Amino acid sequence: MSNASWWKEIPAAVTVTNAEGIIIDMNQKAAVTFKKSGGEALIGRQLLDCHSVQSQEKIRQLTQDTQANIYTIEKKGVKKIIYQTPYFENGNYAGLVEISFELPEEVSHFIRE
Repeated sequence: MSNASWWKEIPAAVTVTNAEGIIIDMNQKAAVTFKKSGGEALIGRQLLDCHSVQSQEKIRQLTQDTQANIYTIEKKGVKKIIYQTPYFENGNYAGLVEISFELPEEVSHFIRE
């Protein structure tokens, strides 16, 4: 079995909640990304408290429908792709994972058959 801490230093922000929406873990990039909101001090807080009313509704929908939400954003000239998805343990909903990473100006796209 590999070391479960491999994701702590990848260059993508990873934030994890439990089934009740409490932030239970984040990697180094997420702590830096959310530094103004508290960084690692967000662990133990309710995810909904960190979002606007509109975003809270989307989060509630994700937890109800247990489907992924994937989109791109741009802030201060930096493009990112956001991948929010439920995760499961023994087939039961266990929480949400958000992975956010920066996109280069040009992204290659390949169609493979």
